[in-house]
Amino acid sequence: MGLTLSESDQAEQARIAFWEDAARRLDWERPWHTAHTFCPARPVAGGADGELSVPRIEWFAGGRLNVAANCVDRHVEAEAGGKVALYFEGEPGDRRTLTYRELKDEVSRAANALLALGIGVGDRVVIYLPVLVETVVVTLACARIGAVHSLVFGGFSAEALRFRVEDTGAKLLVTTDGQYRRGKAVPVKENADSAVSGRNSIEHVLVIRRTGSPVSWTAGRDLWWHDVVDSASPDHVPEAFDAETPLFIMYTSGTTGKPKGLVHTAGGYLTQASWSYDHLFSSTDPDVRASEVHWCTADLAWVTAHTYEIYGPLSNGVSQVIFEGTPNTPHPGRHFEIIERYGVSSYYTAPTLIRSLMGWFPDGVPASYDLSSVRILGTVGEAINPEAWRWFREHIGHGTAPVVDTWWQSETGAAVLSPGPADTAFKPGCATRALPGLSTRIVTPGGLAVPPGEQGLIVIDRHGPAMARTVWGDPQRYLDSYWRTFAAQGWFLAGDGAKYDDDGDTWILGRVDDVINVSGHRLSTIEIESALVSHPAVVEAGVCPVPDPLTGHAIVAFVVLGSGAVAHTAALREHVTREIGPIARPRDIVVVRDVPKTRSGKIMRRLLAQIYEGTPLGDTTSLQNEECIPGIADQVARQRQLQPSD
Repeated sequence: MGLTLSESDQAEQARIAFWEDAARRLDWERPWHTAHTFCPARPVAGGADGELSVPRIEWFAGGRLNVAANCVDRHVEAEAGGKVALYFEGEPGDRRTLTYRELKDEVSRAANALLALGIGVGDRVVIYLPVLVETVVVTLACARIGAVHSLVFGGFSAEALRFRVEDTGAKLLVTTDGQYRRGKAVPVKENADSAVSGRNSIEHVLVIRRTGSPVSWTAGRDLWWHDVVDSASPDHVPEAFDAETPLFIMYTSGTTGKPKGLVHTAGGYLTQASWSYDHLFSSTDPDVRASEVHWCTADLAWVTAHTYEIYGPLSNGVSQVIFEGTPNTPHPGRHFEIIERYGVSSYYTAPTLIRSLMGWFPDGVPASYDLSSVRILGTVGEAINPEAWRWFREHIGHGTAPVVDTWWQSETGAAVLSPGPADTAFKPGCATRALPGLSTRIVTPGGLAVPPGEQGLIVIDRHGPAMARTVWGDPQRYLDSYWRTFAAQGWFLAGDGAKYDDDGDTWILGRVDDVINVSGHRLSTIEIESALVSHPAVVEAGVCPVPDPLTGHAIVAFVVLGSGAVAHTAALREHVTREIGPIARPRDIVVVRDVPKTRSGKIMRRLLAQIYEGTPLGDTTSLQNEECIPGIADQVARQRQLQPSD
């Protein structure tokens, strides 16, 4: 008599079959023999007490493909080479349009140039560039030849870059002479020179001439892009690589310790990136789909841009915008101009930008801008305040566009939770449910399910093929950071707090270490910040806990007011009391010009607490606006010198 599969086994088989179907959307030189293998962390036989094996994740083992060919070549071969791949908009106003055929030629030139410089399969290339056409080109060129790329935000310091160069053991650094930032040409190569001045494996520094800034030059090591790449042949035949070949290393900062280099692999990552982009952003109407223009506003060094600005859109043959500049240069309506100019249909951005737009345009988008092309909106980075969600949909999505409010992480590689684009009933700020092929739970630290309304830990109990495979050079940290807590269940610990509502939908409440415990009441920083942002004078808020001898934690809020807005801190405290309750009333409110944010738009609440308490700051290398820290410290010091006036 044959064995009958349990319902859970049948569900798992269906889930894996789903991802196999998603993978078949891509071109494979050789099919896989094993769709999925997951060996969770388990006690090591004969090992020390508490010693666990490192989890092993594989998807599409035995399969071979070329990631870059799936993003470029196959569209040209399908006679779509004349379709626009990239609309580039530089901060000074320069523009460039590349078709898929032109992009293929550029990527092939760069691939040949990298090979000529001795870069081969498995070699690491660090890319320290702003958002340029060349950034996309060299990223795809690395994928084309099997090299491992690691993109670094062009605004990071020399020390942050040095760490990544040394940690990856990179042979090549790609950078610029300078970059445009807020209307000025900012030198960049001097940071690159400093970063490679120590002990490292760098053989060459490839430099793009962007601003014409003067640069120091090391003969033999330094090479101009236009000398090396522009003169290379546009003919290159891509080689297929195993699905588990490392594709890129994405660094993410924790609250302690050095940044973690998360390793994503070719076949699984591209499968989930490509399918999830199509699911979230593509129209089901072929006529509409053919004319869509996507814009993910993230810097190319952030994982969101890897997935929904490089690999996801290009693997689907989409036309998209890439923008070098800041959203208010030379004026706050720059994004609206770009949406109108290129007919952007899907606009994917961070809550921090939406809150900035609210502050710049409290009465909504001026009628002089035509945003009628916008068909779908998306948010990413951290949970969006409901007030900002409503403004976003009403003023940019003309009150009708669906909002895919995505939750995911650098570790997961692609979206995990989101309402669907076909949804008609939205809950502002709610991540809703897991996408097909994925599953999450909200549990207690002991692994028990939590009831609706109670905060718990969100875990991924069924991950997708884009999940990071390890931490570069430190598999033990991969185990300890993500898998040790729920090793017995085989669950991935995301590090975020969350709760279910009465409908079973998921609300993300921010990082677990951002929870504030006031007299035994656990409060989410996101909830308090949302209450503050709902006040008409406040466009941004960052909330942090500070020690209190009576209540355990006290709440301190840092608020950014809208242009010309005035609000007494006593009125803001009362507003929070009305919105949440007396327990959430901030002990102190500091008005600042900006709050520290990572490049992904997450507020660095840990830094706010350290500034307020006057303790040494931790890692700041992931900040996009490090220059705001002295101003915040000055405001804290000034406020302490004054007697309370309200």
